[in-house]
Amino acid sequence: MTVKTMTKTVRDYAIQCIKDEAEALLDLIPQLDDNFDRSVELILSCRGKVIVTGVGKSGHVGAKIAATLSSTGTPSFFINPLDVYHGDLGVMTPDDVVLAISNSGQTDELLRFIPMLQHKRVPIIGMSGNPKSLLAKYATYHINVSVKKEACPLNLAPTSSTTATLAMGDALAVALMERRDFKPSDFAKFHPGGELGKRLLTTAQDVMRTSDLPVISPGMHLGEAIILVSKGKLGLGVAVTDGKIAGLITDGDIRRAMEKWQAQFFDRTVADIMTTSPKTVSPQTRITEIQDIMNKYKIHTVLVTDGDSRLLGVVDHYSCMV
Repeated sequence: MTVKTMTKTVRDYAIQCIKDEAEALLDLIPQLDDNFDRSVELILSCRGKVIVTGVGKSGHVGAKIAATLSSTGTPSFFINPLDVYHGDLGVMTPDDVVLAISNSGQTDELLRFIPMLQHKRVPIIGMSGNPKSLLAKYATYHINVSVKKEACPLNLAPTSSTTATLAMGDALAVALMERRDFKPSDFAKFHPGGELGKRLLTTAQDVMRTSDLPVISPGMHLGEAIILVSKGKLGLGVAVTDGKIAGLITDGDIRRAMEKWQAQFFDRTVADIMTTSPKTVSPQTRITEIQDIMNKYKIHTVLVTDGDSRLLGVVDHYSCMV
């Protein structure tokens, strides 16, 4: 066994591989047709489950596609075609949809149970790189994922083809999410564990600070207000009148007032510098929404209020980092 002369670095090979696979993905775009649209509508109207199946590398990709569909609102699971002949065919009903994956579209283990699905009147979405294959012929709809060549230098190992299939599975999942108007709260229901689920389910009332709030009055002199703002350690003071929020001052407001009025600063009141329409949220507002508000308005804190504009608590940037 001879060793090839290293005219390229290993990084060059990696770059070429990534370029080949990226090109394969872009080539999928013109291959999208009515079959993709109808497949999405078929899955949307499905009253049962989406059952994904495939052999070998196609099976590994299919398992991931099934997991993605399930986590984004489309009940789905993966079945190995070899298991179908040992009882698993019994889980399939006319209410289900089968997504059958095969790069060649000619995989024997996959084709052998298509007559069984047809007998049970189970609709089939075929996904292959061969629109003239038997899978394409007998599928209800066929999604073409053909690639010009594999990223493998021998053009043998499934590389570009599996990447293309995986991307098309993601395209199906994303299209279904859009058609279902799938929201972050829906996503959280399928991901209740870990940091992601926690962030999506946590609301303002779960993280807001409710004690020792820096409450001041609009008529308070700024010299006195500074002390309360400092004690509050939130970098702000909430102006309240008759139990309702009248405005908000921040450390920045105070610094700018000092520069503007200098010696006259201590004669000024909170009402002279306060923002009269601070950003407020309800206790039920999710922290992901609060983060969007903070990013949009470039602020670090929001006030939590009830329906009568009464202060319930304060949520700052650090509170959202759950």
